[in-house]
Amino acid sequence: MNRSLNLVLIISSIACATLLLPHTADAYVGPGAGLSLLGALWALIVAIAAALAFIIAWPIRRMRRRKREERELAAAKERGDDSAKPSTDTSPSTDTGESRPTATPAQEATEPRHP
Repeated sequence: MNRSLNLVLIISSIACATLLLPHTADAYVGPGAGLSLLGALWALIVAIAAALAFIIAWPIRRMRRRKREERELAAAKERGDDSAKPSTDTSPSTDTGESRPTATPAQEATEPRHP
């Protein structure tokens, strides 16, 4: 039993020494390959960070949108506007605050459209 314990200890010591002692590498990594590796690593880190940022920001944006809709509904009720209903549109608002005149169907048919 003592002999087998000594054998295991010797093999473990040799394995640790082999793994821990530095060895010379007879390989050369040029600057092009190194920069390519760093670029790929940077892209991976940025992609993961962007994904995490969007996952974290989603509930915050939703909460802010709901609060804004509640404020708009409360303001409409305060004005006495009974037709005010909460918006079910989940797309981002594109309203720039400019009022555009709406054309009647007859005007749309006779006036050319401009992009």
